[in-house]
Amino acid sequence: MPRSTIAVVDSKRLGTIFGPRDQHLRRIRDALGVGVTARDDAIHIDGEEGAVRRATEIFEELDRLARDRGGVESEEVARLLAAATGEEPPLRHEPIEVHKAGRPLVPRSAGQATYVQAIRDNDIVLCAGPAGSGKTYLAVAMAVAALRAEQVSKIVLVRPAVEAGESLGYLPGDLQAKINPYLRPLMDALREMMDYEQLKRLTEQDVIEMIPLAYMRGRTLNNAFIILDEAQNTTVSQMKMFLTRLGMGSKMVISGDTTQIDLPPDRTSGLVDAMRRLQSIAGCGQIRLGGADIVRHRLVQRIVEAYDR
Repeated sequence: MPRSTIAVVDSKRLGTIFGPRDQHLRRIRDALGVGVTARDDAIHIDGEEGAVRRATEIFEELDRLARDRGGVESEEVARLLAAATGEEPPLRHEPIEVHKAGRPLVPRSAGQATYVQAIRDNDIVLCAGPAGSGKTYLAVAMAVAALRAEQVSKIVLVRPAVEAGESLGYLPGDLQAKINPYLRPLMDALREMMDYEQLKRLTEQDVIEMIPLAYMRGRTLNNAFIILDEAQNTTVSQMKMFLTRLGMGSKMVISGDTTQIDLPPDRTSGLVDAMRRLQSIAGCGQIRLGGADIVRHRLVQRIVEAYDR
């Protein structure tokens, strides 16, 4: 019977590859019908030749992920199994280098990879997709990578101050305190990619700027990476105003979920309108992500599908 052996020098890494209570190991073993054992800090795989080869490729990739990133998530195991069984092509994409050492980010689906490539290839990218599909997270990662590579001199994070179906009333404090609740998702993404002190310093130096959409009027932003999040809640006139802020050497990423529009029923979403108007303009990329690109808890994909039905 064919056998394959993969040397894993670090026993701690072996536990990471197999997952909590060997969840990853059991998932791969059951899906491919192979026998898997661990002895002498090595993984031994037995079974039919084709299954052994596929299992070996999966465990080698998980070993690389555990070595480079310090962890393996269940979604990555599912992606590798889907590729091994022919459900989708294997994904090997150029990582996004963010500030935190040892934390390169890699797109987890074909749609996400297309989104990242569109950002690299275009000065303006409009992206529509469901919750959890990585629209905001990947845009922030690309902005941080561009700042790190000195391709831009600042990052500007923008959101419309539209509440999701309920009024928060008067918010106390200065401008920053008032807009913090709206910009929290962007801040959460940044904190995963930068050390706290570094983020604090760049914010104080205005290298990273977070502002509501209303304060963009009249500005021209040169050498900046500009992200407009929750763009489905912009009006047509607001979207036109935002798009025309683009200066020399800058990039814009505009993202939103067109199934979660919080505007009054008589208002057209600026994101929906812009994707229609700009579809034939060179340099303006458009990406539509779907349920297959959702990388949050596996139940999120099922919830989105249930609401779509």
